Amino acid sequence: MTLRTIVTLPEPVLRRKARPITTFDSNLQTVIDDMIETMRDAPGVGLAAPQVNISERLIVVEYGEEEEDENGEIIELPKKLLVVINPEIVKTSEETELGVEGCLSIPGLVGEVERFSAIQIKGLNRHGQPTKIKTEGWLARIFQHEIDHLNGVLFPDLATKVWKAQTEEELEDRV
Repeated sequence: MTLRTIVTLPEPVLRRKARPITTFDSNLQTVIDDMIETMRDAPGVGLAAPQVNISERLIVVEYGEEEEDENGEIIELPKKLLVVINPEIVKTSEETELGVEGCLSIPGLVGEVERFSAIQIKGLNRHGQPTKIKTEGWLARIFQHEIDHLNGVLFPDLATKVWKAQTEEELEDRV
């Protein structure tokens, strides 16, 4: 596995609509493995192929939820790694919520973006088999952010407010 360079604005690939993937070969598997390693190293919770200068419809997402145990302590649940090729949002909630987002391709900036609270996605897994994912909350936000990348849309395009991150906490969950 190889760490790939994460491109930043104004790199043109970030503004292009990515092309669908039709070939599932060892080259694709290498790209997927490299993207996972790059996302983890960044660190981020999601990465789209255009962010590593590949104009193809591929995203990787890794995020772990937290819950409270019987003593009121917060415990981290195991992270889920999801690879989705040619993802499409096929269903959305009526409800939306405003949340703060950052992006590995726009270092140092964060913004408030309104997103659907829950979504359903369809696409293909890393082996070309159909997959459906229903998600809500922060994970739904991550998927919407990454799918936007595949369409040349960046979070400041949708943000009601954008600002320079002041703390490490503001940059922690960059997508």
